Amino acid sequence: DMPSVLADVFCVLDIETGCLEEKHKRDHFTQLVGACLFCVPDAVLKERLDPETLESLGLIKQAQQFNQKIVKIKTKLFYKQQKFNLLREENEGYAKLVTELGQDLSGNITSHLVLESIKSLIGCFNLDPNRVLDIILEVYECRSDQDEFFIPLIKSYMCEHQTLCHILGFKFKFHQEPNGETPSSLYHVAAALLQHNLIALEDLYVHLLPLDSTIIEEHKREILEAKQIARKLTMVVVPSEKTDDKEKEKEKEEEKNEKPPDNQKLGLLEALLRIGDWQHAQSIMEQMPSFYATSHKAIAIALCQLLHLLVEPLYRRAGVPKGAKGCLLKAPQSGHSPPPSESFEDLSKDVFTMLGYLGPHLSHDPILFAKIVRLGKSFMKEYQSESKQEVKDKMDSLLSCFLSMADQVLLPALTLMECNACMSEELWGFFKLFPYQHRYRLYGQWKNETYGNHPLLVKVKAQTVDRAKYIMKRLTKENVKPSGRQIGKLSHSNPTILFDYILSQIQWYDNLITPVVDSLKYLTSLNYDVLAYCIIEALANPEKEKMKHDDTTISSWLQSLASLCGAVFRKYPIELAGLLQYVTNQLKAGKSFDLLILKEVVQKMAGIEITDEMTVEQLEAMTGGEQLKAEGGYFGQIRNTKKSSQRLKDALLDHELALPLCLLMAQQRNGVVFSEGGEKHLKLVGKLYDQCHDTLVQFGGFLASNLSTEDYIKRVPSVDVLCNQFHTPHDAAFFLSRPMYAHQILSKYDELKKAEKGNRQQQKVHKYIAACEQVMAPVHEAVVSLHLPKVWDDLRPQFYATFWSLTMYDLAVPHSAYDREVNKLKMQIKAIDENTEMPLNKKKKEKERCTALQDKLLEEEKKQLEHVQRVLHRLKLEKDNWLLAKSTKNETITKFLQLCLFPRCVFSAIDAVYCARFVELVHQQKTPNFCTLLCYDRVFSDIIYTVASCTENESRRYGRFLCCMLETVTRWHSDKAIYEKECGNYPGFLTIFRASGFDGGNKADQLDYENFRHVVHKWHYKLTKASVHCLETGEYTHIRNILIVLTKILPYYPKVLNLGQALECRVHKICQEEKEKRPDLYALAMGYSGQLKSRKVHMVPENEFHHKEPVSSTNPGGLQNGPGNSGKPATSAPAASTVKSEDGAAEDTDKSKDKSQVAQKTASKTPTMVNKASSSNGSKKEDKEKSGKEKKEKKEKNPASTPETKAGGKEKQQKEDRAGKDEKAADGKEKTPKGDKEKRKDDKKDEKGKGDGKGADKEPSKERDVAKEGKLKESGKGEKNAAATSLKSPVPRSEGAESERGKAMGSSMELTLHHANHSAGLSKGEADKKESDKPRDRSKEREKKEDRKERKRVSTLPLLPPELFLVFVQGRMELHSANLQRSLHFFESTLMLPHLFAFLALLKESRHDKEKSEKKRDSTGAKEDKKQYPLKF
Repeated sequence: DMPSVLADVFCVLDIETGCLEEKHKRDHFTQLVGACLFCVPDAVLKERLDPETLESLGLIKQAQQFNQKIVKIKTKLFYKQQKFNLLREENEGYAKLVTELGQDLSGNITSHLVLESIKSLIGCFNLDPNRVLDIILEVYECRSDQDEFFIPLIKSYMCEHQTLCHILGFKFKFHQEPNGETPSSLYHVAAALLQHNLIALEDLYVHLLPLDSTIIEEHKREILEAKQIARKLTMVVVPSEKTDDKEKEKEKEEEKNEKPPDNQKLGLLEALLRIGDWQHAQSIMEQMPSFYATSHKAIAIALCQLLHLLVEPLYRRAGVPKGAKGCLLKAPQSGHSPPPSESFEDLSKDVFTMLGYLGPHLSHDPILFAKIVRLGKSFMKEYQSESKQEVKDKMDSLLSCFLSMADQVLLPALTLMECNACMSEELWGFFKLFPYQHRYRLYGQWKNETYGNHPLLVKVKAQTVDRAKYIMKRLTKENVKPSGRQIGKLSHSNPTILFDYILSQIQWYDNLITPVVDSLKYLTSLNYDVLAYCIIEALANPEKEKMKHDDTTISSWLQSLASLCGAVFRKYPIELAGLLQYVTNQLKAGKSFDLLILKEVVQKMAGIEITDEMTVEQLEAMTGGEQLKAEGGYFGQIRNTKKSSQRLKDALLDHELALPLCLLMAQQRNGVVFSEGGEKHLKLVGKLYDQCHDTLVQFGGFLASNLSTEDYIKRVPSVDVLCNQFHTPHDAAFFLSRPMYAHQILSKYDELKKAEKGNRQQQKVHKYIAACEQVMAPVHEAVVSLHLPKVWDDLRPQFYATFWSLTMYDLAVPHSAYDREVNKLKMQIKAIDENTEMPLNKKKKEKERCTALQDKLLEEEKKQLEHVQRVLHRLKLEKDNWLLAKSTKNETITKFLQLCLFPRCVFSAIDAVYCARFVELVHQQKTPNFCTLLCYDRVFSDIIYTVASCTENESRRYGRFLCCMLETVTRWHSDKAIYEKECGNYPGFLTIFRASGFDGGNKADQLDYENFRHVVHKWHYKLTKASVHCLETGEYTHIRNILIVLTKILPYYPKVLNLGQALECRVHKICQEEKEKRPDLYALAMGYSGQLKSRKVHMVPENEFHHKEPVSSTNPGGLQNGPGNSGKPATSAPAASTVKSEDGAAEDTDKSKDKSQVAQKTASKTPTMVNKASSSNGSKKEDKEKSGKEKKEKKEKNPASTPETKAGGKEKQQKEDRAGKDEKAADGKEKTPKGDKEKRKDDKKDEKGKGDGKGADKEPSKERDVAKEGKLKESGKGEKNAAATSLKSPVPRSEGAESERGKAMGSSMELTLHHANHSAGLSKGEADKKESDKPRDRSKEREKKEDRKERKRVSTLPLLPPELFLVFVQGRMELHSANLQRSLHFFESTLMLPHLFAFLALLKESRHDKEKSEKKRDSTGAKEDKKQYPLKF
């Protein structure tokens, strides 16, 4: 390379020095070059240097001669022709050649004859063979339709393929000028030659422009431009910028239109496709990016035409719908084209491949689109009807091909079809044959992947979003119709993008739901299905939190979507399977948030509402038949839900989701606390529990009312299988089974009626009872496995099953509800008659509808009346076998409350009413061994634990239950005549139980009216105490629940003025405390406070609520705490006064003033309750006298005694005077003969007198021990200040002592079986410590205070409910080894063992405090000789 470089340098220097005037510089240059001649060849210098320089160097002789020689060489090289026959060729020969080739070919002229003529012309006129070939190709190009003539001619004429390829290449190059356009005839000639293998594609391809690299760059540029356009459409642009951008775009489009690029490769490809040469066409398409070739319309149409020809035979055989004609297409006759498809298997050879290359550009040919879809539909029908598994396996590969084709071709092509609703419906005909899982997979690919693969689709997506924004901005209730049409048009081609945007807007703005739902009426069936998928995808979005940031409420976007689901699925025929399966899967995963969706769907589609805010009228209507429920049971009028509820039912049954959903909801309800509780706020956990429970109730109600008897029985297993195998809670299991029993009993009853025809009412009743026995007998056996054998010692399985299987529909007919709805319909008819504007035909229709409804309601009422009469007759016959007398009445009531009443009363609002009415019914039926009074007492006595453990909705139901119970009690309390009629001679109000059974004539054994009024007052006081306790805990759940309960029972409680005032003050305090902290509690408290004030006018003073004059001595004195003892052993009047005084303390008033008020009231009310306050524990008169003396001595000894304690002492003395008259009440629950009992009493007195606590009969002595302890507690209380009885203690104190004493007694009716409160002992111990710690150090005092605080904290823990540890507190059981094992097993089985241990520990601590205080008293010089008999555990 060095010589060449030097020569170049010398050339430059030669030019520069030649222009200079200084000759010496020129001479220096010449000398330099001369010196370098040894390293630079002469030939190189002769090429580069000027002839004059060469002459001066001596390399040439003369410069002039050298120039002449160069000219000659160039002329010879470039202008002289080498053709040997140039002078011999004659123009006439070419003219004759053209004439020969251009003649009419329709006759018998063949290529062979013409070839002979051409040979003659070449020989005669000395023509150049290559030029002859060129002329043949030119004529063929002009007569491109004569393939049959020219192809054989060229085959016969040519000798080398390369020569023909070069000639064609020169022809293509000629048209590669900047503005040149290659004629289509040349493409056709090249394609025909390629098809007949006269030239090779590889040889010709290199002659074509543009290059492959240029094509790839162009494709990338198109994608970028599409993305930029999409970005611009989604950006917020200022109007001035918009106009600038539009002008630039217009300029660009004009430039493109001016100079369309001539792509020869695409032209050749189009020609190949038109003649059917798929092999070479495919080779060219493979060299290009995906869908680049078919993005050109001409190529896409050419490929579509080829596909038409290939699918025609199969389409005519299998795809043409009935009645359609269509035009027949002839298959290509060329043997080089792909063979047409005769069967579905043939489609996989070429058709699916061609469709894959065509992709979204199938949109150019909607007819071919429809043909492919119809072929797919026909294939799916064959596939589904095929029964042989082997054939089906072979067809699986074809099925996957069709699915891929739907994903890659059909859906993208639909996107590019503008507003073609027909194609959308056609495609739905194919898609609906797939299961929803396949469809949703296709929609997911379409929405999330397809739009990113093609530049054109990227633009379309951006345009769709832009248009959707435009429509949604203007959508209102007023323009639903025009906006709906625009949405419909947009949705026909791009539903996924449109719905995604609409749903995102709804999640932000829930007021859009109604107009959007109304505007969706112009969608196609496919669009509705896509909408269902989009909703599910939005619900399952992992990026969205389903809780609000405070973690206490469900997110509003989820609530909005749930509301949309309900409205859309009800109004439009959308398949529900996917949505239901989604909810099921979420439940299986332990997530219950999405139950909100199911709740909305069932509510909207079936018209079944779940709300605890029902009015009394609605609740009454809900106890009737289906028609009454629909008319008066719901807030919204239920209309036109028949079709939608049928669709929901079909979806559940077809996909076998009915029972799984029920079971998962029942399991999830109890699992919410554990699986979803975690660190979540208690409020949210409660809401999720309520949502789960409410949806279960709603869904179960839907199944019961919509499934046929056969369907229901076939799907719901027996109750023991539900509980034992599926671990369904008992209440939910019976809820699901209940409709099944009703169906079975009615069907069996109908069978028996048909078998023996008889119209007499008595016969019908007997048949009904027989039907019940047949259906319920297996149930009675099944329920035995649900509980421990010990349970069935008190409750019979028959009673248990009867309670759980009946409903309010079975117990009473809501006549007033029926009358109310019938009157409404009559008013409607009257209004229709008076309406002059309504057309006559519409009037007639409306009147007919109202009349038909009226008739249905009357018929339904009659039917229910007959049914209730049959049920009541059945219960009357069954009642004697319901309850056994193997254990005490107290245990029987405990089991009834624990296993029946409490679980069901919080299940639903109807069940709450049912429980109250069932208790009343059992009482009215005079059921043996059922103590109504005890049952009511247990319900009202200590509601703290129950209220604290309820969720928000459960507390509403529990409040409704208490309200119904109070309603009954208030009715009995209101009038003596009513009481005597409904309770006077009933075993439920018996206060003494005898071995001989109930003696209806013995009035002395019954609780009289006045004592009942005292008991009711005590219940009211108990409710007040529990309410105040809950309000003062400061716990969110306690306060919220008690306020809800109090609001529910407001019609019947409080009735006593001072109790109402106490409550009012506490609630007012809550209002003040919670105003800023917890607004929801503040709202509840304010609401209740306002209602309470409005009820004040209905409240009465205590002396009007129950008389305080002494009642006649014939009244039984066996009512322990009958007058409502409340912390002083005298009456219930001081109880109320205490409440009032404590209330004053809460308001920071003067304590001494409160004490004096209490004392005055106590003194004034002492004589009123003498006989009621008499002891019911069967203790001896001597004990009472002794206790009275001790009290007197203590009062004399104690200078700090208050008038209150003095009054207590007087009452104690009066009680001693009355004790002799009340010995009759000493008969216990043990059914032993009266004589034996008296004898035993005498023995007990002897043992007591000796001071020996142990006797032959251990059980009565134990009872007496506990009673004595209770009395000592009371007498000890006289020393303490009135503040010791404050309601502010976590649990009532003296109440606990009284109830503990009462529980120990086996000789009287245990009316007030309260929780034996550990805090009673604690509070006594604290009071003693206050006195003894005064002289001590402050440090020790601080330690004691700390200790007390800790104990208080422990004492507020929720211990075992009274019904469970009652058997221990009563002291009737000797805890030897066998009994201990059995008892522990019982507590372990009820998951309450830790609570038992906590209770025992506290009891031990309480006993320790008592012993300590006794020692202190002895050290101060007390004269009383007190003996304690603590419970020995």
